[in-house]
Amino acid sequence: MKRTIDAGRLAGELAGLPDLDRPALVEQWRKLYGNAPPAGISRQLMIRAIAYRMQENVSGGLDSATRRWLEKAPDDASAGRQGAVPALTIKPGTRLLREWHGVTYEVIVLEKGVQCNGKHYRSLSKVARAITGTRWSGPLFFGLRKGAA
Repeated sequence: MKRTIDAGRLAGELAGLPDLDRPALVEQWRKLYGNAPPAGISRQLMIRAIAYRMQENVSGGLDSATRRWLEKAPDDASAGRQGAVPALTIKPGTRLLREWHGVTYEVIVLEKGVQCNGKHYRSLSKVARAITGTRWSGPLFFGLRKGAA
């Protein structure tokens, strides 16, 4: 059973999950997933799965390309292939945090560009350069992509 809550209430409900006892968590699971949680699931994993589903209900969940990639991943792995990773898309309003030399920077993704410390930038890479003084891949700097091995 899918239940919809507004984003404002979501934060409060997420914050309250660790305070729920196991029977209340099981009930939340049933409401969100439509069945009982797996036998032997840890309380911590149950809290994370419930929180994920609650956020998914509010934000819409994974896009179809990512869903297809995840469905195909086990077959690719067993065949020794690494499937192409879907393109990264970040929704406007997303907040990214990065600590650099003891200072925490917050970036807000906008419709066009990003904002950091009240200043508008065309890209994450421009923000990374402003922070570090050197050229960086913005997605790499903010942990959205893995670096080359």
